[in-house]
Order: sequence, then C-alpha cells, then structure tokens
Amino acid sequence: MESKVARFAIGQLIHHKLFHYRGVIVDVDSVFQGTEEWYQQVARSRPPKDQPWYRVLVDQDDSETYVAERNLESDSENKPIQHPLVSQLFNSFEDGRYHRSHSVN
Repeated sequence: MESKVARFAIGQLIHHKLFHYRGVIVDVDSVFQGTEEWYQQVARSRPPKDQPWYRVLVDQDDSETYVAERNLESDSENKPIQHPLVSQLFNSFEDGRYHRSHSVN
C-alpha cells in the first residue's frame, strides 16, 4: 500500500462530515492501523485503508474515535473543545489550534 501525506495535523480542530461532531486530532497514522475485525464492524462506509487515519478526541464527550481522512474536514468554529484529556495532551490553545511542548507516545 502506498501511503498519502496527511491533510490534518496533531492539535488541529476537525469536523466529522458524516456524524457532525467536532474534535481535535491527537494522533495520525499514514495508513489504517486497526484490525480487520474492527474495520468490518465499525467502518461501515468502507473508507480506504491506504490513506491517513486519525485518532480524534470528541468535543463535549469523553470518547476518542479513529477516523479515515475522507470523513473529516477543517472545523470552522475555531473554538476550544471540551474533553477530559485535552489538558493532559496539550498545554495551550491559540489561533484555533492546540499546541503541546512535549511529545506523547
């Protein structure tokens, strides 16, 4: 599989096109890294596995999702999100984007 360059970056706010939630990118995989079982059960629209996938903290929820790039777009609100892990992963929010001064494994 040939991987593509990721359109979104860690700390960037996104909007999910299908499920209409806001969130923040916390990790980027250049290609799908989940299991085939998860893909068959959860990824019902069958997005491509050979394109970037993102781990996203969901606004006003305590969940994290794993989303194919084709289902995301830039968030137009540019306001902080509410999620319990934001303060643990990021140390500032400026100009519609989260920033961190340390790397997270």
